[in-house]
Amino acid sequence: MEQVDLLDRVVTYNPLVDKSRLELAYDFARKSHGTQTRASGEPYITHPLQVADILAELKLDEDTIIAALLHDTIEDTPATREEIDKLFGESVGALVEGVTKLGKLNLVSKKAEQAENFRKLLIAISSDVRVLLIKMADRLHNMRTLEFVQPSTRKRISEETMDIYAPLAGRMGMQWLRDELEEHSFRWLNEEAYFTLTAKLAELREKNKGLIEKIEGDLRRKLADNDFDAEVFHREKRPYSIWRKMDHKQISLEQLSDIYGFRVIVNSVDNCYRVLGLVHTIWRAVPGRFKDYISNPKQNDYRSIHTSIVGARIQRVELQIRTQEMHRVAEYGIAAHALYKDETLNLGLESNMASSSAYQWLRRLVDQLLEGDNPEEFLEHTRLELFHDQVFCFTPQGLLIALPSGACAVDFAYAVHTDIGNLCVGAKINRRNMPLRTELRNGDEVFILTSEAQTPQPSWERFVITGKARSSIRRATKEARRKQYLDIGVMVLERAFQRAGKVYSRAKMDGALPRFTQETVDEVIVAVGRGELPSNDVVCAVFPDISSEAMTRRKNGRGGRLTGPEEGWINFAKVVGLKFRLLPQSQQEPDPLISLPVRGQKDGVAVDYSVGGALPGDRIVGIIMPGEGINIYPIQSPLLEDFDDELDRWIDVTWDIDENDQTRFMARISISAVNEPGCLAQIAQLIGESNGNIDTIRMTEKGFDYSEMLIGLEVWDLKHLNAIIAGLKTLAVVSKVERVLA
Repeated sequence: MEQVDLLDRVVTYNPLVDKSRLELAYDFARKSHGTQTRASGEPYITHPLQVADILAELKLDEDTIIAALLHDTIEDTPATREEIDKLFGESVGALVEGVTKLGKLNLVSKKAEQAENFRKLLIAISSDVRVLLIKMADRLHNMRTLEFVQPSTRKRISEETMDIYAPLAGRMGMQWLRDELEEHSFRWLNEEAYFTLTAKLAELREKNKGLIEKIEGDLRRKLADNDFDAEVFHREKRPYSIWRKMDHKQISLEQLSDIYGFRVIVNSVDNCYRVLGLVHTIWRAVPGRFKDYISNPKQNDYRSIHTSIVGARIQRVELQIRTQEMHRVAEYGIAAHALYKDETLNLGLESNMASSSAYQWLRRLVDQLLEGDNPEEFLEHTRLELFHDQVFCFTPQGLLIALPSGACAVDFAYAVHTDIGNLCVGAKINRRNMPLRTELRNGDEVFILTSEAQTPQPSWERFVITGKARSSIRRATKEARRKQYLDIGVMVLERAFQRAGKVYSRAKMDGALPRFTQETVDEVIVAVGRGELPSNDVVCAVFPDISSEAMTRRKNGRGGRLTGPEEGWINFAKVVGLKFRLLPQSQQEPDPLISLPVRGQKDGVAVDYSVGGALPGDRIVGIIMPGEGINIYPIQSPLLEDFDDELDRWIDVTWDIDENDQTRFMARISISAVNEPGCLAQIAQLIGESNGNIDTIRMTEKGFDYSEMLIGLEVWDLKHLNAIIAGLKTLAVVSKVERVLA
């Protein structure tokens, strides 16, 4: 291709183009790249010229064509952004710099780096989507010439294209570009399958010689006879699309019914439906093969009617019926919004993009990123949305909500509004109460039930699939957890200040903030609540006149192993949920704490019941585990002795269990049983009949006549465990049963 060919192509769709700017850009790029060559041996200037030509085929604006000619100058030549700004304007300079940054991203590196680079890619292209269009054209020409690079480089570039650029092109509606990118990648990633399918298609083409032309001719004739002004042409499914469908549906090539498809282009939406009626009148329709993407467009703006009919020689063929405008968007996607609608230059690209669902999707992704989502998780969730087909559902008011296939009612709720998702407690699907995890189907009417008392459940994350739902749930859970750590931190600090003879005050903590590594008072309090920052250190920072030695004496004065009356008083205080200060004997008084209710599931602050074997019904105490959460112990657990010298970590807690909650808790029992055949079977049978669930069994000692065993059980509460223990004691083969807490 020569410079004059590019100029002629641009002039055909934009007669007012400034030819001198295009010629200057070409000369600047040619001189900048100088003697550089491509891997094929061709002069390097052939690459930017071909990239610009691809974009000219899309009829893009003058600045985009110029930026395409210059897109490698900043990265590969001595040229600078300042020079480009001076010669061609800041708009072109920004485009070239944006493409340069994208060129440095390695999207198939280790997962964390790949995720961060993908995040940068999306943010860069969201500021000006023309950056993406130039990058896509650049990638397309590189894929067309991939045979000239090293095999290892071919594999890396093909994987990156298949994983990121091809699905992103599809999500942006540029289906022709996606098809060609996938085709080139498929060739180099799976050469055997590529060439096998290519050969098979050649055979099929020869076998059906004349058939395609006959069906196409029949369609044209019937449409003309009924006064339809329509274009009709056919297309053949590409090898990668065929391979993907065969692999996904586990079917052979001969079983595919849409290898050949026909497109009918008419001049109005009304005629789309009239042509559909005519086609179904003349030819027999294939059941279950009708899709109306005109009334329910895809999220990438694709609109068309799909149907399959039985044509000549009983051959199944797919028909796509659309208008010329729909065809343009189907082929060029988001690029179609940058085309000139009239002869006026400088149309606002952003205003054209406002009507694009694909561009709105891109903006939503960037909004999620800017809210602080983890890049690795973001990449995972975005890939799910890139590769999923769609399901279309409705609100009771008739609003259409498009979701990835496999989405559930919670995904739907978040798609309507984040607040609806956060408050949802149930769903009515087609006027029937259904679980929130119910997978939605096309045409479902979904009504979300909400409650102001509801908060997002961490367990929802296991079954939602949209990035928005996952990030919203994670964010709400994080906020709830932080609030609980904040409440715990306040409780701990109030006690610490009281022990030091001071009054807890946020204002005084604010004055001491420079002495902490945290940036706000709330962060200091949360660190205390997590157990990451000792409360005594906070007191000493706020009141420097209190020596750390004095604080240590106060702390040590409260710990240690006591005997006699003191030990009895301490045990009583623990049982009734009280803490104490060890004062002279005549002044000893209990010091009550605020109780922290805990639930039977791990939401909010991470709560672990398994370490101490606590069950609902036990009197319990919580121990703050730095950076982990809270471990719950029965008050009589001997394991609490390990924390006697760390009373700042003790939290008074109470159970807050719903009577209808069927959450099971872990308990352990020790059994001495007669060593005879069938003994273990009797024990297991009784536990099963009592609705207990055996988690583990370990023989701790085995003698000639008796065996000692330790059994891990899942039970509902203390009452349930005691009932099982009582039942086991009635067995003749069991001599002793007791609960194990250590």
